[in-house]
Amino acid sequence: MLLHTEIYGDGEPILFLHTGLQTGLTDFEHQRDYFKQNYKVVLPDLRGHGKSIEHNFSNYFEESAMDLLETIHYYNLSNVHIVGCSLGALVALKFANKYPEKVKTLTISGIMPEKPDDWIKIHNEQVEKQTQILQNKQIVAHFDNIHASDWKQFIYMAHNEEWYPFEETKNVGNFNFPVLFMVGEGNKNEINGAMIYPRRNDKIHISIIPFASHLVHSEQPQIYTHVLEEFINQSK
Repeated sequence: MLLHTEIYGDGEPILFLHTGLQTGLTDFEHQRDYFKQNYKVVLPDLRGHGKSIEHNFSNYFEESAMDLLETIHYYNLSNVHIVGCSLGALVALKFANKYPEKVKTLTISGIMPEKPDDWIKIHNEQVEKQTQILQNKQIVAHFDNIHASDWKQFIYMAHNEEWYPFEETKNVGNFNFPVLFMVGEGNKNEINGAMIYPRRNDKIHISIIPFASHLVHSEQPQIYTHVLEEFINQSK
């Protein structure tokens, strides 16, 4: 499907992929305002989010990668800098493995490189938090307002303990383009990637951001943006 997309600025394209239950306009706001001065900032709504209407979340990552390809072709983009966090990073990894010729650089954060030994416990805690979201009328009203699709399907998808694509997060060995893995120091299961990823591919750069955790781009936006800009400049 062609994703609803907002575009700001001119220059080399940087495509930002938002986190789960956010949209192209509600996430990476600091980065959008900064990079639009010198780059073409591309902000798609992933399928089932924002104005990219889709109620079927089966085979989500495969379909999302195909969505991105269709959207990139539609806007005549090539050699794109792709940046994603959490859900957006998982989609970015799938896309990069399927269509590496479209990727100039890849920046990812908010992901686990391997399945933790206590994954069942972690997953159960996530399900409990998601259940609390569904019981909060104010939060439900907010998400109803920013999503045209049945956004609850994303939560139901994540209730399956096999939903997380660990095969994808460890599949980085064949990337021939520069990769930046940024991670907040506060998430032990994600920070493992700082040791694991460079052993799998010497094109992967690592940045550990202090005083941040899962959403490093919004928790430390200035540091994140500075490191991302330096990475892109060094990759030219």
